[in-house]
Amino acid sequence: MAVARQIIDRETIKSTFSRPRGNPASTRRSVRPLVSKYVEDISCVNFEIAAASWKTSKTMSATRLRETITECLADVLSDSVNAQRKALRTLASLTKVSPQNRSLLAQTDGVVSTLLTLTKISSSIIRILALSILFKLSLNPDLKWNLAEMETIHLLNSIILSTSSPEINRLVCSLICSLAMLDKNKAKFGVAGTVQVLVSAISGPRCPASHHLLSSLAELVQLHGNCTVAVRSGAVQVLIGVVESTDGEDLAGTSLAVLGHLARFNEGLNALIRTDQIVSSMLSVLRGRCILSKEGAAEILLRLFDESEGCVRDALRLPEFSSVLADISVRGSSKAREKANQLLKKMVDANLDPYTDGNSLFLPWYQRGC
Repeated sequence: MAVARQIIDRETIKSTFSRPRGNPASTRRSVRPLVSKYVEDISCVNFEIAAASWKTSKTMSATRLRETITECLADVLSDSVNAQRKALRTLASLTKVSPQNRSLLAQTDGVVSTLLTLTKISSSIIRILALSILFKLSLNPDLKWNLAEMETIHLLNSIILSTSSPEINRLVCSLICSLAMLDKNKAKFGVAGTVQVLVSAISGPRCPASHHLLSSLAELVQLHGNCTVAVRSGAVQVLIGVVESTDGEDLAGTSLAVLGHLARFNEGLNALIRTDQIVSSMLSVLRGRCILSKEGAAEILLRLFDESEGCVRDALRLPEFSSVLADISVRGSSKAREKANQLLKKMVDANLDPYTDGNSLFLPWYQRGC
């Protein structure tokens, strides 16, 4: 920096800016350019020094971060559980909000394999911290593909099947869901058997991780191949069982979301049509669940009515079906009202068909309501 290397003599500055003895006006004119030049030079010096200082501090920060990661990994590999815990907490804190820190950690040799190894040890807190860091790494879109190695997926499957810890299962499911958000990874999980593992876990007793299990399944079955696997694994019956249970609105709503994804494909829609009392089950949701669940049930019914005249006839045979839809068409959310009106129209059209053995009282009631 040529300007930065200039040495400004104090005496020169003092003599230059001291009060002149000659003509004040002419002296002011002669001094102003010098003052401007001095301020300009000093501004350039300060700017270049500040820029260099900022660059140095940034470099030092990145250097220090690498040193911290190296130190933490050394402690993670030690035999001291306390040292491992402290190091993992530091890494968890570093990767909590900073994508750059996540990338830097992921680029460190052996870090992912080390974290995966820690998920197998007996200490629950160490396993939770290791899974938490892996989950944070998976939040970076550019890291999802490499993290979803088949060996890793098989390990996650085994943890779901063998671990009773709700916190560990929640983290595993969150990691699966995050990795599966990259569409290319969905097929990996399907091939590795994750869909069957999730269906099996959901079919068991309700647990604090049930919502996370359902959310992971909802993400995976958006791929056609995974939908087929889910249907063949009995997912439709399992999910309807969750919907009909009284374990909570949250589980019912998420189960309906999964069923909605399945209904987008022929395999899932045909499985729903073949399900006994499917229309009655959806009616129960429309009658007594939260608005999001009602929207999900109405969406599924629309697909059923489009595909199956039998489902429409089943609905016409249920005396309260039309009144429940009419209530939603007036007092539901905008989405629910729209779908309820579509369902009512389909029922009217079916009731006009002379070959339909539906509820003959429905048509006059609906016409009066219109």
